[in-house]
Amino acid sequence: MLTLILLALFNGVLISISRAVNGRLALSRGAFHASLCNHILGFLFLSLLLAMGGGFNGLALGHAPWGAYLGGVIGALFVALNSYVLPRLGTLRAALLIISGQMLAGVVIDRLRDSGGSAGAQILGVGLILLGVYLARREKPLITLLQRP
Repeated sequence: MLTLILLALFNGVLISISRAVNGRLALSRGAFHASLCNHILGFLFLSLLLAMGGGFNGLALGHAPWGAYLGGVIGALFVALNSYVLPRLGTLRAALLIISGQMLAGVVIDRLRDSGGSAGAQILGVGLILLGVYLARREKPLITLLQRP
């Protein structure tokens, strides 16, 4: 379990680095160009990994329902939108808003699938992240907001 937790944390670090790099590219080339470059290079990298590991043997695109392939379209749009907003909002704010959106969608998906868990606790968690977004966007440090004049 610890290995999975560390891998998830490492993945989060990689996502932040990737967002920052794509955001910089988007400033000079545009968000959709940055997304295209990201996905072409990702395709080449994964193709190389699969070729080295013999992973192309079981590749059969027609055996999944059409909706299963929407992840690629959504992923490309995510990278393009992220490349556009990140340099304008900053890495922290963009990350907090994206994570908030992911958590809100996760709560809705879990509720629709009746996956269990406490809806109240999940919604509270999303609310705390949104509070963090609000506090991160403030011009004054939190301590000065709490002091009486």
